[in-house]
Order: sequence, then C-alpha cells, then structure tokens
Amino acid sequence: MAHFEYKVIPAPTKGQKAQGIKSPEARFANTIEGLLNEQAADGWEYLRTDILPSDERSGLTGTQTLYRTLLVFRRCKGGSQHAADDMIASAQEVAEAVSQEKAPQRREPSLAPVRPTRGDPAPAPETPAPETPEPETPKPDTPAPDPDTPDPDAPKPGTPKPD
Repeated sequence: MAHFEYKVIPAPTKGQKAQGIKSPEARFANTIEGLLNEQAADGWEYLRTDILPSDERSGLTGTQTLYRTLLVFRRCKGGSQHAADDMIASAQEVAEAVSQEKAPQRREPSLAPVRPTRGDPAPAPETPAPETPEPETPKPDTPAPDPDTPDPDAPKPGTPKPD
C-alpha cells in the first residue's frame, strides 16, 4: 500500500497582476494555476481544497472564528518506483479477484416460435374472409325522383337560354 506525505498551504485570496490579464476572475484563476503548477513541479499532487474554522484572538481578551481556505497536496513517500510497484500490485489483486468470481454466462436469444402458455389467449387464424360483393341499395334518406313533378332547376318554357 502506498504511503503519502501531505502539504497544506493557504489558498490565495487575491489575484496577482499579470500582463494581458484584465478581469479579476482571470487574475485569480491565473494565480491559482501558477500555484498548482509550482507545487506539481516539486512532485506534489493536488488533492483537494478545504475550508476550516480558525479561532483567532480579537483585541485583548476576545476571540473570533475565521474560516480559512486551504489547498491540500500529497506525494508518495519513498521513491516513485515503490509507489508504482504498489499500484501495480493492487491492480493485479483486483484483477485476480474479479477473474475468480464466476461471470454470468450470456444467453443468446432463441429464434424458435413462441408457443402460447396456459393463460395466453389462442392466436386468431390468419385466413382472410371471403369477399362477397354487396348489392347496391338505395339510400333511405333520399326519395326517388317522381316523373310527374317538374324539375326546379329546369328552364321554364318561353324563357331565353343564357349564353
């Protein structure tokens, strides 16, 4: 198992001026980036940021609680080869544990037709019904034309035909 040593430093509260960086957010981000890169160059890996309370003296007899933001870094104790060997050993243990467990067998889907079970309704036969022509019947809502009744749309005798 790897053993680590830790380093805790206060987080910057204000961004430093830099050429070409105008906004306060960008200055602050640039300051944090520089701090992280500086620690990484020394072999420290950024772990997390914590906000912790700090009781501090206020005046002659009073105290007040201030909250401090701290950056936490870690690195492996000993050589880097020792840490790599520990990592490889733990990965091999995990791989062996997984391979010893019986992995479930995958079942391929069956292409056989499904048979209905006892509770399933019987499938309907797929034979088309014979087609029989339906006789045309007059519609009951429209009366048949009466030959004695004059057609209202017909022109009256003695009127000229429209062109």
